[in-house]
Amino acid sequence: MPRLSHLPTYSRRINGPGPAVGTGMEKIVRTDAGWRDHLAPEEYRVLRQAGTEAPWTGEYTDTKTVGVYRCRACGAELFRSAEKFESHCGWPSFYQPSSGDAVTLTEDRTLGMVRSEVRCARCDSHLGHVFEGEGYDIPTDQRWCINSVSLTLEPAES
Repeated sequence: MPRLSHLPTYSRRINGPGPAVGTGMEKIVRTDAGWRDHLAPEEYRVLRQAGTEAPWTGEYTDTKTVGVYRCRACGAELFRSAEKFESHCGWPSFYQPSSGDAVTLTEDRTLGMVRSEVRCARCDSHLGHVFEGEGYDIPTDQRWCINSVSLTLEPAES
């Protein structure tokens, strides 16, 4: 899989079920029925079935609010607003997660291409994809393209 091995020390899980081992984070496990009860239909489709929300429709695409972005399914901290940037791709973009153990990466071969899928390390929910080498003027040269419906934003206290 191109580039996945070049990403920093984020936990990697290649073609295997379940969250990455060794992330040090308490895992959240629910049955499929439990996730359906916990999430709205669109949240379930994206987070548990690896769907994608339509571009430019997500509530956080253009948000400039300072705060912490958390997994909508389990509440784990994933990203911070300081690492969010305008990529003009239609989804919220970050140049790195808030910590190396917040997410796991898997190989995604859907849609006739090879991509690095981003999942929550705590509950194994689909968040989006990470891309490298696109030429953005950011510190990591990585665009973490994340579905808004996969996130909640906890604004910083004023």
